[in-house]
This record gives sequence, structure tokens and C-alpha cells, in this order.
Amino acid sequence: MAGEDDTATSVRGGLVADPADPDTRRAARSFGAVASVYGSARPGYTLEAVEWLVGDAGRVLDLGAGTGRLTEALIALDRDVVAVDPVEEMLDELEIRVPGVPRILGTAEDLPVEDASFDAVVAGQAWHWFLRERAVPEIARVLRRGGVLGLAWNRRDASPDWLRAAGEIMHEQEDPSASFASTVRIGGPFGAVESHRVEWVQRMSRARFLDLVRSRSRWITAPPDEQRTVIAAVETLLVTHPDVAGADELAIPYVTHCFRAVRG
Repeated sequence: MAGEDDTATSVRGGLVADPADPDTRRAARSFGAVASVYGSARPGYTLEAVEWLVGDAGRVLDLGAGTGRLTEALIALDRDVVAVDPVEEMLDELEIRVPGVPRILGTAEDLPVEDASFDAVVAGQAWHWFLRERAVPEIARVLRRGGVLGLAWNRRDASPDWLRAAGEIMHEQEDPSASFASTVRIGGPFGAVESHRVEWVQRMSRARFLDLVRSRSRWITAPPDEQRTVIAAVETLLVTHPDVAGADELAIPYVTHCFRAVRG
């Protein structure tokens, strides 16, 4: 599930309001239908952000790994990575993108790995899909004492007018001022949560931006007529808005919001 923030059926400030809601669970599993598009369109993570998340941890469990965007950065940092995701198609795409990384079909609430077997557990763009009361004990179980839990979200900076307009077309319900404080609740046996943010720019073609739209859970689960309407409106925006009309590539500003806590 690692990638850009998604808007599920039930949201609060752009994040999932109730991970146990059946509509939310269906939205979380919907990405398998577009795994290839998701893998090619979604932004990755800067090495700066990922290194802050895991510190000097050697063996890392990438939880909700999706198509491997966070996994790629961990491998670039020479970490020993195991990827876990509940959607088989996403893990198949991860194998294409990051060959050789061990892949496990599983969930944050029921991790099929041994006790105290990892130095760090990370979740990129995935924590809001988890049932926290079940996921936290499982993550604590597989972490060694002193191990770190690292969470990250990529969010587009919608301050450019054309991106704000695109978000309106996509029916995004994200509140840029929303705090992650209510979502990043971890609790015992973890210590205080530290935070960090990294600002960066992703450059992409128009075609990739349209694939980015197609990779969002709201678009995937929409009726075909609504899907076509959204894509057509975004295409029109890209050729008519004065900020991007005629541009060979688009510059998408992002902020990666990072959080970490140490297991006691």
C-alpha cells in the first residue's frame, strides 16, 4: 500500500475514519486490480526520509509494502528487508520492481513472522488501514527490544492552483491542515512518537499523472461512467490550465510526514 495518500469511503481529514468498516476494508483491497498502474505511478520515498525512519536498523519489515516503493529505498540503504502485504497482486508487482526481496502474504493484525526477529518495522502510506488495537501488539511482538516502528505518508502540496483544481476534480476530501496526531497513536510498549517532515518534488509526465489518478482507491471503486468523467476532466485541465498547458513534464510538490517510536 505504499504510495500517495488515499481517500477511502469513510474519511476524517483525508485519513481513514474506521479501518474496520466493511467499505474501508474493500477499498484497502481494491488496489490489487491496478497493481501495475499503482507501481508505476505512485511516488516513492526520499532516502533522507527513510533513513530517519529506521536509523541504524539492519533487518526491516516493510508492512503494507504494496508494490515496493518504500522497499526500494530500504534496499538502496543496504537494509535486509522482508515485505508483507495482504494483496497478492501487489506483492507480484513488488517482485518485478525489487526482485529477490522476501515477500509474505499477511496483515498487520496477524504477522506470519517470528517473535523479536526485526530491528525495525515500517509502514508507508498504510498505518491508517490497520486495526490499531490488534496491529500494535503484533508489531511489538516481532520487534526486538529497542526496535523502531516507523510510519510515513506522502502528501501532495496542493498550493499550486492547478493541483488544487485537480484535487477538486478527483473529489479529494483531504484537509491539508489536518493533523496526523489522532492517527499516529501507538501506545505501549512503545515510547513517545517523534516526527519529521521532508519536502521534495516529483517530476512526471502527463500520462503518469493520469495513472496516479487511476491508482487512487476512490477512482478504482467508482462506477465506470464516473471514472471516465474524472479522467476526461483532468485531461482537459492539463491542456488548458495556464500553469501546465504545453509543459513537457509536471512538477508535483510533496511533503513526506514521518513518525517513529521505539519499542520498550
